[in-house]
Amino acid sequence: MRFALLGSGSRGNALLVEQGATTLMVDCGFTLRESERRLARLNKAPEAISAILVTHEHSDHIGGVALLARRYGIPVWMTPGTAANHDGGGYPALNLFNCHEPFAVGDIEITPFPVPHDAREPSQFVFGNGDRRLGLLTDVGRTTPHIEANLSGCHALVLETNHDPQMLANGPYPPMLQRRVGGDLGHLSNPQAAELLQRLDLAQLRALVGAHLSEKNNTPQLARQALCEALGCEAGWVGLADQAHGAPWRSLDGWL
Repeated sequence: MRFALLGSGSRGNALLVEQGATTLMVDCGFTLRESERRLARLNKAPEAISAILVTHEHSDHIGGVALLARRYGIPVWMTPGTAANHDGGGYPALNLFNCHEPFAVGDIEITPFPVPHDAREPSQFVFGNGDRRLGLLTDVGRTTPHIEANLSGCHALVLETNHDPQMLANGPYPPMLQRRVGGDLGHLSNPQAAELLQRLDLAQLRALVGAHLSEKNNTPQLARQALCEALGCEAGWVGLADQAHGAPWRSLDGWL
């Protein structure tokens, strides 16, 4: 199993997970043309996407889903709350999942779990192939015991490191937006991500990618430092996904 990110941040998000003949896209916050361009950069044809999973209805995650799905006939999966709060203009096939019930698409096992975020029914995921597990956690204001139970024991993690608290407090956002981003329904800070790592069983962890970095309230150096200090590892071991380039393919056994 391997994964890559088309881009990650407030201007658009998309993750690919591949196992055998199955390729899942998680979220799509890009225009159709931009999605096609970013997929080509990863040597992946849109026709190869088996399904699109949606975490929640914010535009940087769902804005491009309907266009891509309709253009290439891709089935879409989301929670009932997300579907009720978003009019995508019609999908080729819309499937609803329960945040508390695992399901499968092709060769990939999917374990969704609910998260605290300011959306109707947001979900994050653990992906498995019966041997390896990839955990995804972004767009979450705080951790919970349920989140920690799902992410413990994963072989790879894509983990939000959205902001540095001091940069957020001294940055350009107005006070109300600062409170939203830094609140319990907002986004994980670098220290929160590091603290979460210290609570998890990481004995099998082979890959870690920081994601959803704020372009105004964080720096790659600060995000990487927080993750490396939590793991006690060298800087080169931790990957970071950015808005412009995402992150390249990475296997659950290391870089390809």
